[in-house]
Amino acid sequence: MKDPHDIILRPVLTEKGYDGIADKQYVFEVDIHANKIEIKQALEAVFKDIKVEKVNTLRTMGKIKRQGRTSGRTPEVKKAYVKLTENSKPIEFFEGMI
Repeated sequence: MKDPHDIILRPVLTEKGYDGIADKQYVFEVDIHANKIEIKQALEAVFKDIKVEKVNTLRTMGKIKRQGRTSGRTPEVKKAYVKLTENSKPIEFFEGMI
């Protein structure tokens, strides 16, 4: 298995992400090549005392940006919307943000 910290890159802190914290739903930016099973195992390894109920993923293509004649793309991003079980403890990192 890959290192869990290579799979989970960073939390996504947006208004929509903050709305889900009360329902134990969190948003993370993850590795583009990671699948749902790897994301679930990585989260349970990094954050102790949590149980993941389900993982939904979203992959966005990079936008085309131009600087004069030269054009390029911003990087692709894959997000994971993670729902914890009812009896699971909340993630301590997000507790002060509610």
